[in-house]
Amino acid sequence: MTKIDVLDKGYVRYVTHFGSDLDVVNNARVSFDRESDELSEKDIRLIKFLAREHHMSPFRSSRIMFEVYAPLMICRQWWKHVVDSSHIEEGTPWNESSRRYITENEQFYIPNADEWRSYPDDVKQGSGEPINGTDGSILTTEMLELVDRGAQLYEYAMELGVAPEQARLFLPANGMYVRWRWTGSLETVAHLIRQRTADDAQYEFREYAKAVRELSEKHFPVSIDALLK
Repeated sequence: MTKIDVLDKGYVRYVTHFGSDLDVVNNARVSFDRESDELSEKDIRLIKFLAREHHMSPFRSSRIMFEVYAPLMICRQWWKHVVDSSHIEEGTPWNESSRRYITENEQFYIPNADEWRSYPDDVKQGSGEPINGTDGSILTTEMLELVDRGAQLYEYAMELGVAPEQARLFLPANGMYVRWRWTGSLETVAHLIRQRTADDAQYEFREYAKAVRELSEKHFPVSIDALLK
């Protein structure tokens, strides 16, 4: 599996990667002019030791690239992970589709009636239990109408010859789906997973972080497991 669907229309798709668990081992052992040809139990213990003792440099050369399709509110939170978690590296590559140049089909994240969450007692949790179904139905209907009206105005502006970079102002922003590619080192990927699967992370982002973890573990099973422990 290279793609995992998230929410109603979103997804995380594996694109490519560089390196392996074995590279992490050899990055660490080069200091002693040693190299392993295949991953052994001793090598696995070394990876666990490096992660446990926070020796992060051997994890920074191996990288993985994802394509993500998510609501803009998630995209802007994800942007915080462009700078690698160590704050030492130059940065994490990021390439996003631009509505200055393209007019791809407008898609929006619309919560179902039972998915609207209440304001929490503890503001650090972000949101609380679902609100009652009647109010949720009203909000879903209102959002659908808002999105439909914004899309109509967007199309109208385009028909009048307005540039896409201005016509997009009519589109409701936070729920609009956007697509981007994000590349991170193993350290950065693990940092995102830890932060965004935490109980106080936004529910929608937690679903994306779970997908990132599942796809990452297929290519770096030992390293991701060690870093997350």
